[in-house]
Amino acid sequence: MRLFLAVAVLMLAFIAYTEAQEETIEQKVAQFGERVTQVGQDLAEKVKTAFDSVHNSDAMTKTRDWFTEQFEAFKTKVQELAQ
Repeated sequence: MRLFLAVAVLMLAFIAYTEAQEETIEQKVAQFGERVTQVGQDLAEKVKTAFDSVHNSDAMTKTRDWFTEQFEAFKTKVQELAQ
């Protein structure tokens, strides 16, 4: 009788331990997903900041202005030739 009682208690302890481990694994998976999401958001923010920095840099602004001037000059010449 004692053996059966001891086996039953051990089985209950094993089941409780297994369920506790499964919850821990589920929690770890959820935490991993949250970390991956956070890393992705941080990376996106850093890329956006870098892009804005390059886009608004002095050299890029001058380059855009130069291309705009060249395009306007080209349009003017084409309009003169069309007349």
